[in-house]
Amino acid sequence: MIKNTFISFQEKKEESRGSVEFQILSFTNKIRRLTSHLELHRKDYLSQRGLRKILGKRQRLLAYLSKKNRVRYKELINQLNIRELKTR
Repeated sequence: MIKNTFISFQEKKEESRGSVEFQILSFTNKIRRLTSHLELHRKDYLSQRGLRKILGKRQRLLAYLSKKNRVRYKELINQLNIRELKTR
């Protein structure tokens, strides 16, 4: 599922690599890789630190996107299955 979304983003123009959505997608892929790595190597503290830094970067980008364009934010959250959206 994530690989398919990654491919669909890559098929767009080269300019889209700097977009907020692409950056969030790449951070999400890194987070999932590091999480699976840390399940095997629990005492790898440098990887834990890197994971926390990437999580912070993704959180700031998501906050920026939610302020800038709420519709694109909700679509990206649903597409990546990052978190549950509150229904009003």
